[in-house]
Amino acid sequence: MRKFVLIAAIALTAGLVLGGCSQGSDQDQQAAQQAQAITKPTSITDAKGWNAYLGQLVQKNLQGMAAQQPYAYLVTPGQTDDDKAQNDRQLQNVQDAVARGVLPGNLMAFAGPVSATTAELVVAAFKDAKPGTFKGVIVVFIGDKADEQRVTDVINPTGATFRFVQM
Repeated sequence: MRKFVLIAAIALTAGLVLGGCSQGSDQDQQAAQQAQAITKPTSITDAKGWNAYLGQLVQKNLQGMAAQQPYAYLVTPGQTDDDKAQNDRQLQNVQDAVARGVLPGNLMAFAGPVSATTAELVVAAFKDAKPGTFKGVIVVFIGDKADEQRVTDVINPTGATFRFVQM
């Protein structure tokens, strides 16, 4: 019995020590991430830069989400035929999700290097959404202030919590 108590005490102590170590490393990682803030790319064709920049903005706006991961939609600039085809596929995916419905606690984020193109996709995807069907869902639009109102107008009737993030 004494051996069992001794082993349990050692295991508990080791767990507390390791738990303390992981807390410190989590804090170190957060400080490093803040120090590595990514700036907005200057070229709309810098896909890698935009992915990193917009991904960072999505990560900063996940509060209130209960799901394990957000539904993030990166809309291309739409300048090439490949971009247009990709945006068409993206639109179809979002329209399908809107038609099916999204469970409360989920977050849908929309972003792209050209705010107007992103806004057009969101408006087209949500135009047929039934009122109140997105209650408890968070919709984040990352774009320019000039496009905020038209996205707000199409999202608000759905009952979703709408967040605008200035790019």
